[in-house]
Amino acid sequence: MSTWTAHYARKVELEEQQLYDHLLQLVQSELPSQLVHRFRALFIDGTGYPDSEISAALDKIVSTKFADQEFRFVLNRCCHILINRWQARPQFQAYIPSLIELFESLPPRSPIEFSRSHPTRCLRELVKDFVDTEQYLALRRLAQVIGQASEPVDGSEAEPLGNLIRRYPYLYEHCLLAEGSTYEQHQTIRQLRARVQRQYEIDLSQFVTYQVRRSQLIRTHSLEVAKQLLQPVKNPTLLSDQELCIALKHFAGKSHGSCTYRDVAQRFLTHSAQTSSYQDFKDDLYQYITASVDPEYGKRQFNNQLHAQLRNTLPESNSHQLNDFLLVRTCSQLLNFLIVDSSQKPNHFVFVDLIANIGHTVTTGLLLKIVLICRKVKPYLEKRFSILFNHYETCQREAIQWLIQAMEHLNLALSTNFSTLDLAFISQW
Repeated sequence: MSTWTAHYARKVELEEQQLYDHLLQLVQSELPSQLVHRFRALFIDGTGYPDSEISAALDKIVSTKFADQEFRFVLNRCCHILINRWQARPQFQAYIPSLIELFESLPPRSPIEFSRSHPTRCLRELVKDFVDTEQYLALRRLAQVIGQASEPVDGSEAEPLGNLIRRYPYLYEHCLLAEGSTYEQHQTIRQLRARVQRQYEIDLSQFVTYQVRRSQLIRTHSLEVAKQLLQPVKNPTLLSDQELCIALKHFAGKSHGSCTYRDVAQRFLTHSAQTSSYQDFKDDLYQYITASVDPEYGKRQFNNQLHAQLRNTLPESNSHQLNDFLLVRTCSQLLNFLIVDSSQKPNHFVFVDLIANIGHTVTTGLLLKIVLICRKVKPYLEKRFSILFNHYETCQREAIQWLIQAMEHLNLALSTNFSTLDLAFISQW
């Protein structure tokens, strides 16, 4: 059972349910502006709430002996009850950042604070602690994603990486959810991801269509004619037009002679089905990956590192037949090696070295080759990038252009190989 399922399955106390039902009823009958005001009175100020029964229920919740451990889950769920409804209605989405901003203006402690009731003091302390939790961090990111929905802002190079999160829907399920998230919250984030991803694919397709038509007009007429006949379409990525063209032709076109990435992966899978042992599979996998690496770079140290990585992966199974478990474990550990191990050990020297020596496009291609032979590790790949995103979230964009470029390339690689997006005409650009 996953962490969020385990927590969701825990016993919900009577007062908690009373609080949830109250908010569920209000969110269907009151305007968001009224609800933000209510939320402030109930949770932030801790005084002046018009429904005394709900205030009493909250007092009981914050006074329990486990409140310091459990209240963050309760408050997170209360926020999501409102957010889940508002995010489905474009005219209400602007109130989501307003709701989350309430936590950034907590009332300061004053001498009269000590004369307040014990539950009110407990509430103030618990809400202050909530701001330092992963639950609040996920809420703040979500507010940023939704807050930029109507007019995405790319911002300046001096802004932090975190401001770009909306651009990368593959990060959502790892960065916008936290421990204790309910099934409904997961569904909301999946729907949001699908909506943003679909819009990205539409924007990308329109931009490529524009560039192809522009190229054709320039060839047959002139640049001036192209400017007169075509309405410009904005590049939906943070790559230059030339970088985008190269990357798309690499990920969506026939970048391996007469074959695409998917063709090469399918050929490898067909061959692997005939291998006699797991050891033979690892040997073939080594060849499959290094075929995309510049030989000069590979022979320096990368090929030896990769060989050692595969040699040390489940050696006790070398004589066994390849099965689904071995395939998933091998590919997931390869992604650890190529990108980053874990949030506890966020070392990513191999990834940075690959980018510096063979470039973003080919490096992303290596990752794509792995997920195309084992689609079950696609969420694992996305998780690796969320670890890097979390690690550098507060850094200024100008200092981590290499990571932004990597995230942009991954967006393209996944969109062109794991969606209905058809860019077969990319070769005409």
